[in-house]
Amino acid sequence: MDNLAERKELIATVRQMNALGINQGTSGNASVRIAGGYLITPSGMAYDDLKPDDIVEMSFDGKASGSRKPSSEWRFHQDLLKARSDFGAVVHTHGKAVMALACQRMELPPFHYMIAVAGGNTIRCADYATFGTQELSDNALKAIKGRKACLLANHGLLAGEANLARALSLAVEVETLCDTYWRILQIGEPQLLTDEEMEDVKEQFKKGYGMPQGGK
Repeated sequence: MDNLAERKELIATVRQMNALGINQGTSGNASVRIAGGYLITPSGMAYDDLKPDDIVEMSFDGKASGSRKPSSEWRFHQDLLKARSDFGAVVHTHGKAVMALACQRMELPPFHYMIAVAGGNTIRCADYATFGTQELSDNALKAIKGRKACLLANHGLLAGEANLARALSLAVEVETLCDTYWRILQIGEPQLLTDEEMEDVKEQFKKGYGMPQGGK
């Protein structure tokens, strides 16, 4: 079987998403880049039941091979991997805190310096579109431009990184930021960091400080 190691890592990643509490059931999905295309989790299968040959191989022209149907969200995985050479993997989660803010269609402002871990001074929320559609993928690409993560209105989270370990780590961080932000809003409006302060944080991140762990 081709790409056996990547298939096993993809299965381990989606199982970990649920174990960490940033996803539940079969609602999320994940993909990883391979030569000539990518691997993606199948549609509607319980993660604990997945075997390497259940993982779907896809080319960048949208053709799938294997015995299973790809996730219904394959379009935004494909478009992100095609558009972003810095992304070797993409994870999509339905964490409770992420969904709470996404359903309010809220952008995360620079209330905490770790917002910069997603690549900018904010974490945007993409406009709403029906799941699995090209419109949703188009909206996601716009929201994640210059970033590594975005919320999807009334839906969940997208996070892309160099590999699966780093993408998962980023998704955990954004879930934590969302959880913290809604708690802050119960007290009042947060004191936001300035653009200059956020630029200082990003300079520190370039030196390797504060970034998610999980490989090169």
